[in-house]
Amino acid sequence: MKTAGVGRPAEEQKPMTENGTQPAPAAENNDSEDISFAELFEQETHNTVINVGEVANGTVVDINNDLVLIDVGDKAESYIPLSEFRHEDPDREINIGDEFEVFIESRKDEGGLQLSREKAIAIKVWEEIAKIQEDDGTIEGRVESRVKGGMSVDVGVPAFLPYSQIDLRPVKDLDALIGQTFDFKVLKFNRKRNNVVISRRAILEEQRSEMRDKMRTSLEEGQTIVGAITNITDYGLFIDLGGMDGLCHITDLSWGRVSHPSKLYNVGDEIEVKVLKYDKDSDRVSLGVKQLKEDPWALVPEQYPISASVTGKVVSITDYGVFVELEEGVEGLVHISEMSWSKKPRHPSKIVSVGDDIEIKVLKVEPETKRISLGMKQLQPNPWDVVEESYPVGSVIEGKIKNITDFGVFIGIEEGIDGLIHVSDLSWTERIKHPSEKYAKGETIQAVVLKIDKENERFSLGVKQLEPDPWAGAMKSYPTGTIVEGTITNVTDFGVFVQLEEGIEGLVHISEISKEKIQTPVGMFNVGDTLKAMVISVSSDDRKIALSTKALEEGDEETVKEEYEQKQQASGPSTIGDLLKAAADGQEEDQTDK
Repeated sequence: MKTAGVGRPAEEQKPMTENGTQPAPAAENNDSEDISFAELFEQETHNTVINVGEVANGTVVDINNDLVLIDVGDKAESYIPLSEFRHEDPDREINIGDEFEVFIESRKDEGGLQLSREKAIAIKVWEEIAKIQEDDGTIEGRVESRVKGGMSVDVGVPAFLPYSQIDLRPVKDLDALIGQTFDFKVLKFNRKRNNVVISRRAILEEQRSEMRDKMRTSLEEGQTIVGAITNITDYGLFIDLGGMDGLCHITDLSWGRVSHPSKLYNVGDEIEVKVLKYDKDSDRVSLGVKQLKEDPWALVPEQYPISASVTGKVVSITDYGVFVELEEGVEGLVHISEMSWSKKPRHPSKIVSVGDDIEIKVLKVEPETKRISLGMKQLQPNPWDVVEESYPVGSVIEGKIKNITDFGVFIGIEEGIDGLIHVSDLSWTERIKHPSEKYAKGETIQAVVLKIDKENERFSLGVKQLEPDPWAGAMKSYPTGTIVEGTITNVTDFGVFVQLEEGIEGLVHISEISKEKIQTPVGMFNVGDTLKAMVISVSSDDRKIALSTKALEEGDEETVKEEYEQKQQASGPSTIGDLLKAAADGQEEDQTDK
């Protein structure tokens, strides 16, 4: 196949020589033709010599679906995935004619080059990273994902952000950082290992240090400032004032009761506070929230006078009562005894619940100690106000037994009022160890009203008072010197008890059993036996009758009786002790005479 020479028309070409070469051109044209060909060769050589491992400028010549055709001046154009261009800026549009730096990875066997936009960027980024670390500068990065020990950040190449370097304080919600862009310091890097460690905390510490220095000159006690809550504890809030932290103690959050600071605030909340105290040497700042408002207790005596009826909300319940909030910062106590006339609850929670709005009455105000005593039952009629009129002393009532205790029986009188029958008022004559021996809960019984104590809310009743007191006529029935006969009911070391009639017993003391000295009467007498004795003393008030068998040992009954009657008339009324002493003196006289 024949081809035309470079620079001349085919018809002007010289004939071939015998060896097949063209004759040399004319001398006057040789220099210009040689120079033109050399320049063309040099240009062609310059455009086609691309070294593998270098970064070259390329131009977009075509975009085909997800591939971008790049011309770097080589003999063959090469494609790069569109995703490599979108990685650095997802929203950027790629157009024909745009220029980009690309990395020459290799030459393909079939011709052409293997190019990479990402690697070209990475090389540029590594150079930038080295310079940033050297100059102590910052690099922008986008948080991509969570990894072991920290976060993965795209700074042009993947970088590692340790947990401890994310913020000045631990971050609770790390996932919230994903997708956000921040500036970072380069702590260290290793290009061969493709490893970069960055820090955001270092930047924040520098900023905080600058702000702290500035705040030291401007912060003053009494100043009002806005800060962000960084931590919540049982005892208060830690607040970032913009350069240094301050503590607002739980007692300075509100004039009222605060069970826990987390009930009022959350981490991250912005809050206005007042500087209560600032120690410049230690940079400690004490803050207060309640001090931004006037102390509500200053006006309490005027706003809540005694006997006033007010409405409040139950904010706390204890074993001894409920706390009621009258307004923010002002609380009062309704003692359990002031909750109801009729109910005596085991616990206040049986009557009210936290959050209930209740009506109460002001009973007492102590602004100095910030205490208000409140009552609920005072808003209802007091049943004790009319109980004396309805149940006068001496009247007989009927009711059901509501409760039985060791000391007595409680009878339901009406709603809110119970009467007590003490164990000593159950019987004139019976010895009752426990009321349950004789009565049962729910049983209906009658009783006599003995006493009503309105102030202490006590209603005393008696059952035995329904019958005459057998001891009322004991003085007449058993005068001193009377010879009586009864049944032995009990024998003790100190004497013998003798029943004279139903409900009346007498005691023969050991000293009145015999003229002879006795160690104990036990064994000498038997329960149920009949015993004759003389009455030597009677006390209706003490319900005691003193008896003597010793007096009957000598002489007949009539003689002995006459002697005791004469002694009584001569000496007048005597006590049991006097009579016993007289009897003992008589024995001594008899022995002396003998």
